[in-house]
Amino acid sequence: MVLFGQLVVGPPGAGKTTYCTGMQQLLTVLKRPRVVVNLDPANDALPYECNIDIRELVNVEDVMTELNLGPNGGLVYAMEYIEVNLDWLIVKLRALTQDDAVPYVLFDCPGQVELYTHHDIMTRITQQLVKALDLRLVVVHLVDSTLCVDAYRYISAVLLSLSAMMQLELPHVNVLSKIDMLMDHNDDLAFTLDYYSGVYDLSHLLLTLHTNDHPMSQKFKELNKLMAGLVEDYGLVTFEPLDIQDKECAMRVLSRCDTANGHIMNAEKINDPSDPVSGVRLFQTGFSADTEPMSEYLERYEERYRARMQEAEEEEDPGGFLSSLG
Repeated sequence: MVLFGQLVVGPPGAGKTTYCTGMQQLLTVLKRPRVVVNLDPANDALPYECNIDIRELVNVEDVMTELNLGPNGGLVYAMEYIEVNLDWLIVKLRALTQDDAVPYVLFDCPGQVELYTHHDIMTRITQQLVKALDLRLVVVHLVDSTLCVDAYRYISAVLLSLSAMMQLELPHVNVLSKIDMLMDHNDDLAFTLDYYSGVYDLSHLLLTLHTNDHPMSQKFKELNKLMAGLVEDYGLVTFEPLDIQDKECAMRVLSRCDTANGHIMNAEKINDPSDPVSGVRLFQTGFSADTEPMSEYLERYEERYRARMQEAEEEEDPGGFLSSLG
């Protein structure tokens, strides 16, 4: 039986666990069978319904205590222990997905980026899972969109995404998460959000670095130019903007993932008595989402965001009392 899934990765604070929570809720609404796996042996605060928790096999706290290792060393040891005992995870996944027509698995991964960019442990684990379970995986690489405010951090995030793509050797959907946090700070961006999403000509971004007075701008001028050139030479990195609280945003990312891992080709197998053509509609969404320019899509999102904020304010002040005081 073929399994489909998402490997959710990204640096600490990018919103991986929040993403898994929101995606689990979305799949539930769509009546799609799903299994959520916590693959982070250091994560003991799980807001979502966890079907398989790797901490039952090994957790970082015990490793640090028994082997006198630090947090990073303990995590690397724990991940290597998982690889050696991967049959434990494979057996549990088979048991949970054997009765589903189109099983879908979400893997919530650790936040240490070295596991995806320097160490090959995650590559080895995913390769074994793919082979043992006939698992069709897509990597969802989350990057905090607030990094766009700082050009240096943005270029670093793009390089991180490119490095993970090369290291993991799987289809990728790179995501700019928490775009709702940028809506009130558009003036802090040198360009519009669709520029950062598309990773367009980075020479324009370099100009903003070279014209400021920061001492690092001149010192690392050539380095910045070379890094931007490297990203553009590969031409692989683009980002999908995401506000996980916005249904259309979440659906758009899901359709991207389903297209990348092949799940969309099995849409007709999704059984939803209340909406017999729901699978076909998602199939059509996956192939039609690219027709709308990103700038127009983000404009529509901002309208929905403003409406949502207005509704929240009205709920907090239903009688208009606070407004009258102003």
